[in-house]
Amino acid sequence: MKMNEITIEAGHSGRQYWRDLWRYRELFYFLAWRDILVRYKQTVIGVTWAVIRPVLTMVVLTIVFGRLAKMDSGGIPYPILVFCGMLPWQFFATAFSESGNSLVSNSGMISKVYFPRLVVPFSSVITSLVDFMISFVLMAILMVWYGHVPGSAVFLLPFFVFLAFATAFGAGLWISALMVRYRDFRFIVPFVVQFGLYISPVGFSSNVVPEKWRLLYSLNPMVGVIDGFRWSILGERNIYWPGLGISVLIVAGVIASGIWYFRKTEKTFADVI
Repeated sequence: MKMNEITIEAGHSGRQYWRDLWRYRELFYFLAWRDILVRYKQTVIGVTWAVIRPVLTMVVLTIVFGRLAKMDSGGIPYPILVFCGMLPWQFFATAFSESGNSLVSNSGMISKVYFPRLVVPFSSVITSLVDFMISFVLMAILMVWYGHVPGSAVFLLPFFVFLAFATAFGAGLWISALMVRYRDFRFIVPFVVQFGLYISPVGFSSNVVPEKWRLLYSLNPMVGVIDGFRWSILGERNIYWPGLGISVLIVAGVIASGIWYFRKTEKTFADVI
């Protein structure tokens, strides 16, 4: 009697792999929901942590840059200026950190069954949107408190939310794949997040950067993202379009190269992890 043979591969390639992403969509929903529950499980104040962290950071940056350094806010209340910069940055920092650790955190599942590994870092980035939405509600409350009404540019906000998501996803693909083989990155990621907070225009407006350095400064893709948020929500002067263009190109390059490297190393994850 001839027995049927089942071949278990480390990963599929070509169109089959991308079809598998749709076939395993329920796993994506499960991982995202599980991460949301685990994040606040057995915490005393629950989702309030999503408010406390950006608020405390806003207070510190407002005192340092607004009161002590006396940075120009362009007539915008400094707490709103800072919190508007905190929205995309906090989302990026959380998603970048969570997606970087996502493969290692799910090592048991990865080493036992096949599924498109892209599901894991992608679900981590989606999970970080929960904190973003909570912080966005607080941003709306601040704007009402200070009597600041957004202009028509607010309709372009979804584009900048997508750009922030793409930045976090692309960077997360690189870090998650690298962390499987090089565990040193678990020490590098917190440093990058902390250092990036100060070189990105979170606590100040990028308009204070001298014009001759603006293009070079825009090589940090989060500069274009944060500037776009402030422009669409606060109407902060005119956006620096060359810098935004550079940010979009860099983010597209990071995603493309991230997917390439992730797919290149994906078949070795189960062996190395």
